[in-house]
Amino acid sequence: MVDQKDQGKGQGEGQKGQKGEKGQIELGRVRQLWHLLEPLHAVVYFAPEASAEADALGIEPGRWPRYFAWRAAPLGAVGHEQVTSAFYSFSPDMVREHVPSVRGAADLAAVLAARRRAVDRTYRALLGGRVDDRELAEAAALARRAAEAAEHAGRPLAAANAAQPWPEAPHLVLWQAATILREHRGDGHLAALLIAGLDPVESLVSFAAIGAAPEETFRSRGWSEKEWAAARERLVGRGLVEPDGTATAAGRALRAQVERHTDELAAAPWQALGAADVDRLSELLGDYWVAVIGSGMLPGTNTLGIGTV
Repeated sequence: MVDQKDQGKGQGEGQKGQKGEKGQIELGRVRQLWHLLEPLHAVVYFAPEASAEADALGIEPGRWPRYFAWRAAPLGAVGHEQVTSAFYSFSPDMVREHVPSVRGAADLAAVLAARRRAVDRTYRALLGGRVDDRELAEAAALARRAAEAAEHAGRPLAAANAAQPWPEAPHLVLWQAATILREHRGDGHLAALLIAGLDPVESLVSFAAIGAAPEETFRSRGWSEKEWAAARERLVGRGLVEPDGTATAAGRALRAQVERHTDELAAAPWQALGAADVDRLSELLGDYWVAVIGSGMLPGTNTLGIGTV
């Protein structure tokens, strides 16, 4: 079992004692739950079992066509403009390149069914017989309670995933709950970025500036050198970034504020679950988190800043 006290460090560690509106869950705990659940969701974008399902659908090979297929499918038959809006930090040109090819490969029902099969196959490969453990069923039930308590107003990706029917198998319930909760948090994060006055490319430049990940990791989201440089220049003009691309004190403070607002906006489902059940879920998730991280499938650096914020 992973030591849960080591999860959610970074800026979240400095938030101990800051509690949500109802005074139930510390904001550092909210971020810790994200750190634990995010890998359980994200593994489907990298697993060979998911690639096999995408191959069977005829989706173009490569990380990004399949990412857009799995993540955007719950939104329905939308165009690249809506996906760009919901995903926020991806270059519109990149979304325009991939979304039409995904839509032409298979109908949405087939993509959603393949996504669920991909999760099933991935979790069975990672966990083996543990998919039938009582502890996993307990974790799934707790995560589902939190997910069902999440409000969806102004949160298109959370709402789209919450509209999907719940599966019966506990490991699939756990993945769906993790997905709803991470999209709920992500949708709130976009609101925090808007409040901070950070447009899509500025959000990445400012995050790279505090060392959340190398610039090349963030540039995988499709922005050109010219767009990246222009965004940096805008942030230099606001006193948030130095000309060499590193954050100023004001830039670091703004990013800390963004993360704090994100935690605040993500707190409600965990407040509804309650402190005791949050503690129990954190304890239960540790072994599954270790299984995913230990698989080596997830990249060592990521655009979400997990492990650094």
